[in-house]
Amino acid sequence: MKKLIFVLLVVVQGISLSACNTVQGVGKDISKGGQAIENSAK
Repeated sequence: MKKLIFVLLVVVQGISLSACNTVQGVGKDISKGGQAIENSAK
């Protein structure tokens, strides 16, 4: 039972970390898009 709980915790942590990377990547993409629009407006 303890082994199952440990495995579940590891899986949840892995999903959490991958979600953070995904959100961070989307933020970078949006920022780059905004910079491109700003540069083309100059």
